[in-house]
Amino acid sequence: MLRLGVTGGIGSGKSTVCQIFESLGVPVYYADARAKFLVGNNKVLQAELSSAFGEQTFINGEYNRTYIAGIVFADKFQLEKLNAIIHPHVLADWDDFCSQHTQLPYVVKEAAIMLETDSKNSIDKVALVYAPQNLRIERVMARDGVDRAVVEARIAMQMPEEEKLKLADFIIYNDADHSLIEQVLQLHQQLIKQVD
Repeated sequence: MLRLGVTGGIGSGKSTVCQIFESLGVPVYYADARAKFLVGNNKVLQAELSSAFGEQTFINGEYNRTYIAGIVFADKFQLEKLNAIIHPHVLADWDDFCSQHTQLPYVVKEAAIMLETDSKNSIDKVALVYAPQNLRIERVMARDGVDRAVVEARIAMQMPEEEKLKLADFIIYNDADHSLIEQVLQLHQQLIKQVD
């Protein structure tokens, strides 16, 4: 079974691409959603986070996102520390997910931060969803109801797209000039042939 990673910058359209894979019957592991689930439910992880970031990390058992965001989005070192705590738990969860689908040709892992972390070692191939930065900014402003400066600050925290393009095995263009469905279908057929 092949493990395909789907990544891309904020607002690139990763989730849309993964929904197309799901419509083709391919199981998709949403790393960010699973990370949120684990933060809310894994007692070992909760203890590690509280130890690293203090008592305010959880209030009445609820993860204090605002408090953590205020720390990590202003300081790259703190963001790396947060990721270093959460990622091993997500990787173990991903391994469990893969072991449930070994009979299939391939599975997909969707993650915003993949090429920047050890997460890249848990996949076989990487598909980068690419969209021009201005289009990505407009999408996130509309989706999250935030202003341009907020989106640009988030983009600045991510690996530059030019670097991601060099590391990707496949590129899916989400720029209104290319059909997403056709590109995903082509990649789907290519991956099934590779595994056969």
